[in-house]
Amino acid sequence: MPINYQEIYTQIQQVGLGAKERRKKKEEAQELAKSLLDTYSSQLDFLRSKVDSAKTADANIRCAVPLDEALASHYPAPESAPATLIAADGSQIVPNRHEALQYYVINVGAIAMQMGSGNTPDVETDTELRALDEFDDTHFSDSQVALMRDVAERKKLLEMAEKFSGTIIALTEGQLELWGAVDNENAREFEKNLQDYLNALGAMQRKKIIVGGYVDKPSANWFIKLLEIAATPQDELKNIRKNRLLAGATDYWMFSQILGEHERSAIFALQAKSAENYRGALAIHFFYLNVGSSKYPKIARVDVPQWVASNLSMLNALHAALIEQSRIMGNKQQFPYILHRAHEIAVVTHREKEEIDQMLSRELLSGGGEIGEKSAKQSAKDLKGRTGR
Repeated sequence: MPINYQEIYTQIQQVGLGAKERRKKKEEAQELAKSLLDTYSSQLDFLRSKVDSAKTADANIRCAVPLDEALASHYPAPESAPATLIAADGSQIVPNRHEALQYYVINVGAIAMQMGSGNTPDVETDTELRALDEFDDTHFSDSQVALMRDVAERKKLLEMAEKFSGTIIALTEGQLELWGAVDNENAREFEKNLQDYLNALGAMQRKKIIVGGYVDKPSANWFIKLLEIAATPQDELKNIRKNRLLAGATDYWMFSQILGEHERSAIFALQAKSAENYRGALAIHFFYLNVGSSKYPKIARVDVPQWVASNLSMLNALHAALIEQSRIMGNKQQFPYILHRAHEIAVVTHREKEEIDQMLSRELLSGGGEIGEKSAKQSAKDLKGRTGR
């Protein structure tokens, strides 16, 4: 049966009825956030002290930590300089217990561009397939395969960087922190992937590569949480994650107010329990960047390791490169071209998955192996004429 549009329409009407009140609350939160920014922008020692208190009260709190720049600092885009830009992106096919063939694929695409050289970009693709069977005792969940993909991206950046000299900027889309649920079932695998990831970052640091993780339209409100911590009385910090004083205000909105065309923000450190895995030169920092205009801001968050955050020439090179790359995509997209190309190179299509299925089936049968059965559910979904999930 089709979707029950009458039920949906009734629910949509309820959303509409509450829109005016939600807008009012958001505007009130935004005004308060502006006021708190004015009050605390230069009170850096106080802010760091409050974050330390919040961390003591709640070890899992995630927020921005100011360093030595006022919160409202903003810096114009520097002139671009010759550099080699490298970007890597990955996609995957995850095991599906309903399919006849059990395997995963990690496909990493990478592109290197020597800016201003006129040279054709270098493009490479690495594809890893692992077939699974009843003898495998490792559970490869969607998140586990995604972890391995993230590590593979970083290793590919390092591999391609070996071919070039001079200023090298290595980019991935998404946060720099390796993310994944850690439970008893995959804790050991996560730790292994994390160590591989840290080793790759460490090698990049030794080679003085400028590393960045580009987060388009960031949803994590680490800066807003810093302002909430600043305004929360000391004895109430234990409830800071639940006390949403500035609910409705976002980092995206705040930095659309602070940053002019192509400007970047101050540098912040990340307070997070998981970020404690990244120590010394690998410690995670970040800044916000307006790749749009003053009238039509488009805010990104750029994650960088400490060795980049503490080096102004590296920051300027990264800042200039991201603005230049975003210009290539035009006024509407405003997304780094090289990251867009890396995604195009890496993506695995449905047709390619079908071809992998056919190749793997032929090899298994010719080698005297067996092919499993699809589940009844999957067979029903695959019936000709069936649509939807």
